[in-house]
Amino acid sequence: MPPQLEVRDLSVNYGEIAAVRDLSLAVAQGEIVALLGANGAGKSTTLKAIIGMVTAGRGAIVIGGRNVTGEPPHTIARMGVALVPEGRRIFKRMTVLENLLVGGTSCAAGQARRQIESVHALFPRLKERGRQLAGTLSGGEQQMLAIGRAMMSAPQFVLFDEPSLGLAPLVVADVIAAIRRISRDFGIGAVLVEQNAEVAFAVAARAYVLSRGRLVLSGEAAELRGSDRLRDAYLGMGH
Repeated sequence: MPPQLEVRDLSVNYGEIAAVRDLSLAVAQGEIVALLGANGAGKSTTLKAIIGMVTAGRGAIVIGGRNVTGEPPHTIARMGVALVPEGRRIFKRMTVLENLLVGGTSCAAGQARRQIESVHALFPRLKERGRQLAGTLSGGEQQMLAIGRAMMSAPQFVLFDEPSLGLAPLVVADVIAAIRRISRDFGIGAVLVEQNAEVAFAVAARAYVLSRGRLVLSGEAAELRGSDRLRDAYLGMGH
């Protein structure tokens, strides 16, 4: 079976600045892959290129065997790709349920109801707080809502951008458990962008490490975890 997602020789520039250079990666259906690196390494830019939020200067994004390079975000979303953005970016003045319904606007009514049931099974707290304004939730609950909103589109693939950012360790453990369940129970592939390598290695099978926009290290998570090569990559010594 071909990978559900492929990034082929991707390069992205912001003006004269090369944010990502000649990056290739692949993710199979149901697989969790980590994209690691220090701040500014090009991780979030890679996710934005996959979802169509920034334009690839060179290379290709292939989803389910289809080249979607240059397609707008709504087209890529309809193909089954969802983003959980950094900082959550929920609609704070809307209720929890309204936030979820926004995430399911591309679904038929019957499918949206089924997706809400799936999200509530994944995060029972969101069902309990359905009428509560999203802005009054705790940080961990807001992250659950951001993930739940992404799940409402019935995606085949979810991109997680720094899901542990700003959360207490116990809450991070809950988020990681949810990502694991999304992969295991729904067969959804995932790219997990993290600065915190330990968080990523707790759930990912494989990892790609970026430094200054270039891929400097990749392999099985169990082999990379704690290695000198990983430390050097984070320090920008992996070239």
